[in-house]
Amino acid sequence: MDKEVATAAQAVVDIRDAATLAVGGFGLGGVPNVLIKALYERGTSGLGVVSNNCGAMDSGLAVLLAAGRIARVTGSYIGANKEFARQYLAGELEVELIPQGTLAERLRAGGCGIPAFYTPAGVGTQIAEGGLPWRYDGEGGVAIASPPKEVRAFDGTQYVLEHSIRTDFAFVRAAKGDRHGNLVFNKSTRNFNPLAAMAGRITIAEVEQLVEPGEIDPDEIHLPGIFVQRVIALTVEQACDKQIEQRTVSVPRARESVHH
Repeated sequence: MDKEVATAAQAVVDIRDAATLAVGGFGLGGVPNVLIKALYERGTSGLGVVSNNCGAMDSGLAVLLAAGRIARVTGSYIGANKEFARQYLAGELEVELIPQGTLAERLRAGGCGIPAFYTPAGVGTQIAEGGLPWRYDGEGGVAIASPPKEVRAFDGTQYVLEHSIRTDFAFVRAAKGDRHGNLVFNKSTRNFNPLAAMAGRITIAEVEQLVEPGEIDPDEIHLPGIFVQRVIALTVEQACDKQIEQRTVSVPRARESVHH
């Protein structure tokens, strides 16, 4: 039951080249940067990554992406990651872009043992009809396009069949956890971390605050330990190392004088 691993390097030691990896995080929040760095230092390449986005500001998955370690991305958001866009358009990277809600449900379904499900999202578009560029040829043409998906009517409404996602490994970051793998996430970091954890056959969690089993109220647990196989405790410095993607600073107005 004690799933604690001493170091991040030990936690990722068996992740081989071409492995598939689900990664939690939302924007820069809740991104398992320590585990990603350990995998980068290990030199693993040819990865198939499933994540909402592929990192930003030279952090998170952007570290692996810039090093050419990622072969395929399944996600829903490119955002301001210019290197992600460049590799995709240059034909260096295969990318499957899908609606964000569909991505979330495909991960959740994988963790629940549901092989596929129907959703109205994407009906009447290339999501269902096929033809979305998965890989470009580097000259403006499409080398690999998405195939058409099954569409079926229920009660007069069309739905597209989406397959669940299971990956070899998953990386997540939690605000609190115990050595049994029970995890608690903070605010928007809960958006994709639990889902990524459910999809991984071997899920590794980096935890900002590691406590003893029983110290977390069962009603506060966001992800039960059955979905987590390895836990590493972050140092204070690692736990506090958090970036802000977009900082907005308002210009203070001079206080107006009041005349009586």
